[in-house]
Amino acid sequence: MNHWLFKTEPGTFSVDDLARARGATTAWDGVRNYQVRNMIRDQMRVGDRGLLYHSSCDVPGIYGIVRVVRAAYAERAALDPRHRYYDPDSDPANPRWYSVDVKLERRIEPPITLETLRKHAQGELKDMLILRRGNRLSVTPVTAEEWRFILSIARASAGNRST
Repeated sequence: MNHWLFKTEPGTFSVDDLARARGATTAWDGVRNYQVRNMIRDQMRVGDRGLLYHSSCDVPGIYGIVRVVRAAYAERAALDPRHRYYDPDSDPANPRWYSVDVKLERRIEPPITLETLRKHAQGELKDMLILRRGNRLSVTPVTAEEWRFILSIARASAGNRST
């Protein structure tokens, strides 16, 4: 199983939007970066899990855990001339852009803020891509060690909240 970080701007699509979606599931679409497209197409598998990260907001951070429930397929939005993600050069027989479907497993409450993640940037999360300057990719891989550490932060934060 692989682990991923899915970055979204909550003004465009948030953990609340995903929770309200039918079956708390949606297509992860709108990716227009070839490196990310290749990860979605070639590496993501059903059962992979991800961190839903809010960026470009007052409190950036990890707000949920998702699971890939449908492997890569030709992105419908790229083929629809009425859609904002339409790409006239995309071809259903040879797709340029791909989507996966993700399902919300659970919210992270309280969220794990970027500030909290940065506190571990010299230690357990020293290689985490979201913490690198200039990283603008909407999807990045997360190592198994990073995944376990972040879940331990979530457990500790949730435990502190209930006391």
